[in-house]
Amino acid sequence: MRILVVGAGATGGYFGGRLLQHGRDVTFLVRETRAAALARHGLVIHSATGDAHLPAPPTVLADDLHQPYDLILLSCKAYSLEQVMADIAPAVGPQTAILPLLNGMRQLDLLDARFGAQHVLGGQCVIAATLDAQGAVQHLNQSHSLTFGERDGRASERMQRITQAFADAGFDARPSANVLQDMWDKWVFLASLAGITCLMRGPVGDIVAAPGGRAAALALLEECRVVAERSGHAPGEAALQRARGVLTEPGSTLTASMLRDLQHGHAIEADHVIGDMLARAGHKHVERSLLAVVYAHLKVYEAGRARQSMA
Repeated sequence: MRILVVGAGATGGYFGGRLLQHGRDVTFLVRETRAAALARHGLVIHSATGDAHLPAPPTVLADDLHQPYDLILLSCKAYSLEQVMADIAPAVGPQTAILPLLNGMRQLDLLDARFGAQHVLGGQCVIAATLDAQGAVQHLNQSHSLTFGERDGRASERMQRITQAFADAGFDARPSANVLQDMWDKWVFLASLAGITCLMRGPVGDIVAAPGGRAAALALLEECRVVAERSGHAPGEAALQRARGVLTEPGSTLTASMLRDLQHGHAIEADHVIGDMLARAGHKHVERSLLAVVYAHLKVYEAGRARQSMA
């Protein structure tokens, strides 16, 4: 199976690197600067689950994509998706499967519109990773799962081939017959975590210790739960209990990656993670919505960042 991994950053570099490490046919679609760095230093992964150094991993630039791949693994940020869809178009053939690992659900609508729903799988990953100053992937804990599946739950032939390709590849590969629910469960939790930590500009432990902080975190989770329920994907009680526990853990230093991006002045996925959740709530539910307050807060940040970039 020929696999194209879009990006060799923290997420794409980790999962693509593990696949390459275990002998899979992987090529990374990257920009010129990242291609040059990988050619010089290789792809390096530092992890408690095992380090890896992959000299000169196969890379390709968008202008050089001319042949279709069997599987395209999308690990880009949501704000890059429009450009990525244009870049990968030559690599999408009649039998190509696209597996997006973005947060939220809007990516499915955009990919369906561009390539057709028959090409697009459901997927998500759970990993805490970043690139260090030398461009190496730093895996920050031991979680490294990748969930994937046909959106109608079928055990299709391509699902069997992908499952075989991901098996024993150095991460937790989780084929799912209910991948849309898996994606909604993660989105509900992530929107709550990103929303409350960005709004309060602090970690979970500080938020729940502040007057009204715990109630605000749980109120935001409940708003997101209601959106999922109205969309036909209400989280189960076990998923909600896990989310409540994480969002209210005393002393927790947990923050969302969106907060870290915000604190460093980077682009954020405000529209995709928070805005789309709010849009699915419907206009009549926006009044007195904490989700709406979070979204306004993030859009103010984006406006200020845009002005600074033009200065």
